Amino acid sequence: MSLGALMREEKRATTSSSSSRVHMPKDIDWQMLDKQRFFFLGAALFSGVSTALHPILVLKTRQQVSPTRVSCANISLAIARLDGPRGFYKGFGTSLLGTIPARALYMTALEITKSSVGQATVRLGLSDTTSMAIANGAAGLTSAMAAQIVWTPIDVVSQRLMVQGDMSLSSCRYTNGFDAFRKILYTDGPRGFYRGFGLSILTYAPSNAVWWASYSLAQRSIWSRLKRQDGGGSVVVQALSAATASGCSALITMPVDTIKTRLQVLDAEENGRRRAMTVMQTVKSLMKEGGFGACYRGLGPRWVSMSMSATTMITTYEFLKRLAVKK
Repeated sequence: MSLGALMREEKRATTSSSSSRVHMPKDIDWQMLDKQRFFFLGAALFSGVSTALHPILVLKTRQQVSPTRVSCANISLAIARLDGPRGFYKGFGTSLLGTIPARALYMTALEITKSSVGQATVRLGLSDTTSMAIANGAAGLTSAMAAQIVWTPIDVVSQRLMVQGDMSLSSCRYTNGFDAFRKILYTDGPRGFYRGFGLSILTYAPSNAVWWASYSLAQRSIWSRLKRQDGGGSVVVQALSAATASGCSALITMPVDTIKTRLQVLDAEENGRRRAMTVMQTVKSLMKEGGFGACYRGLGPRWVSMSMSATTMITTYEFLKRLAVKK
């Protein structure tokens, strides 16, 4: 083969290899972050996200515990008529109070696990795509489990406050989050704050693992099609990847989330005494009210909430990491 032919062959191979590479913006890992700035800015940014999305969570919770199928429009009108705009922010103070430590635990576990598992998978000789998916999946699993230790008690209290105003949903009245905390402690003891904890882990840990793994794969797939090296359009790619990862997660975990919400909010009456419902009682009640379809009440608001939350969370989170990089 002539020298010219060899040069043309080498050039063709180099071009092919370059075009097959996926050019993604460089990831910022745990060691690169200023931790104090990371947690301070994170508390501020995610508090803003929680403020924007809380009304959707109120609608989702009301639908899940309702004994009959009720549209979001009817629930919204009922809340506006009985409580005004403030009704859409019932339980918000309690929820916001728990968001800060829960998010801190979540972000710490997420970044540490992603960094350590990512390094381990690379040492094993796995491909970049496989390493990224495994590291993100493991990080999603551990971060969800860590956050639920704080979030479950907050969830129990805030959801009790969310359903107030409809006597068919709530038999106990609370003046505020502290009053709800005191009454739950008095009637159910410390265990009352961890109603549905096992189901919360079953709901959020696997779905979080699937979400983060799907997010990393979707992001890589989109970047491979864009073939851009300048990092332009990264926010759009993050948003599209987050929305893609949210849909399946909402569908798969919806029945368990509905059962968990009912366990945390509703009580059973036995011999004139109020007590916590069991999982079997909750499932039987749902089947009696509307069959398997009753498990999907609130799917619309949850789907919207998860998609909006995931999109705003991931774009905010990536923005936060860029702000918190060590100088």
